[in-house]
Amino acid sequence: MTPNLPQTHPARSVWNGKRNPSAAKAAPAVAPAKKLHFLLLALCSALLFQACDKQGAQSADGRTPKRLHLAFVANSPGEFWAIVNLGCDIAAQQLGDVDVDFRYPTEATVEAQQQILTNLLASGVDGIAISPIDAEKQTDFLNAIASKTLLVCADSDAAASKRVSYIGTDNVAAGGQVAELIKEALPSGGDVAVFIGYAKAQNTIDRLEGIRRGLAGSKVRIVETREDGQSRAVAEQNARDTLAGHPGLAGVVGISGYHGPALRTAVQAADKVGAVQIVCFDDNTDTLTGILAGDIHGTIAQNPFQIGKQTIVHMDKYLRGDKSQLSEPTIYTSSRALTKTNVEHYIAEQKNISFFLKDGSL
Repeated sequence: MTPNLPQTHPARSVWNGKRNPSAAKAAPAVAPAKKLHFLLLALCSALLFQACDKQGAQSADGRTPKRLHLAFVANSPGEFWAIVNLGCDIAAQQLGDVDVDFRYPTEATVEAQQQILTNLLASGVDGIAISPIDAEKQTDFLNAIASKTLLVCADSDAAASKRVSYIGTDNVAAGGQVAELIKEALPSGGDVAVFIGYAKAQNTIDRLEGIRRGLAGSKVRIVETREDGQSRAVAEQNARDTLAGHPGLAGVVGISGYHGPALRTAVQAADKVGAVQIVCFDDNTDTLTGILAGDIHGTIAQNPFQIGKQTIVHMDKYLRGDKSQLSEPTIYTSSRALTKTNVEHYIAEQKNISFFLKDGSL
């Protein structure tokens, strides 16, 4: 099923202490679990009264707290980001006195992403979270933003910049989890190709480092790494070309959410299901379906809901005086390996509201 992502540019999802009807467009219905559809209905309903109770609340000295305008800038559209968006929205709804502006560049370029930040800064935003496309190239620009408003990195870091903190997956560790799945899928070793989105994004660099560390000393050899600029169509074509160019390839590995479906399609087209093992990243709908079908060996599921939620919660509390909220340079969220042995349990788990709220509730 194609994600029903926002059609406007840039994407915008704002909570004003009550349910924003346009927010439903940010999260697609997901089979087999219909995860996002369920979350939008169940989570929003469960938290609606909580948000209404907080709206207009006063501080201990009788003053109404300042309403904060926070922004989250992703690096592209996609199912992963729809769930991050949902986490941001739920946090804002729970907090009751925060507006969240969630945006992404429709053109996957540094320039397009930076223009969004420039516009946000001009609007008087109180804080910005960003997943930088190219951390090194954007450092000076991010430093300029950080001098004028609170800046946090999420999902992908820019550690050399003056951002206050990074919130998201420990990507080196997650890369190590990918390596374990590769070795599990290929116990006798073999040649594999790795597919990436943005070569200079810090999460890409870190995941590749984790994969290489985890494969060191094994019989698995990386013979090719191909970049696609976060385009599923390009990723699929890259995989088709690689499979044709390396007839003895034993496995293909993708490190972004769209890679699982793209690699699965390419392997099916080459009639190599089972002969070429697939290991990937994120719990994309088609990826979970592929694991259930036996076409994909496994994936590393991040926690995009908590990445969004915790980013907004930490920024809100930091701006209201609790500097301990962002005192650590990195705040890690969880990641876990999914294979055919546990994917059904994982899908069932997603249907439980408490699963999404148990980590770092307000």
